[in-house]
Amino acid sequence: MDRKLTFLLFLLLIATLVTHNQASSSKTPASQHQYGISERSLRLQDCAPRCSNRCSKTSFKKPCMFFCQKCCAKCLCVPPGTYGNKQVCPCYNNWKTKRGGPKCP
Repeated sequence: MDRKLTFLLFLLLIATLVTHNQASSSKTPASQHQYGISERSLRLQDCAPRCSNRCSKTSFKKPCMFFCQKCCAKCLCVPPGTYGNKQVCPCYNNWKTKRGGPKCP
């Protein structure tokens, strides 16, 4: 029961961060292609290191890595940084769970 509650709180935190980030800025950096962070710019072998960086600051590493790699495999994009910046990868940002929450960390 505690694991389920912790995981739900983790998803709620991510949803809150996404909403806050979308409200604060809708512009993407002009250099996004240069750094390989734009939509469909990665190869499958690039997903693990990008997700490792993306999930580096969370205390829920296993679920974060699982969902990040799943999202990266589908979208071939991982937003820069450890949270936020999802507007750079619309596929990553817009993929939702059955309940409407964010699928990708």
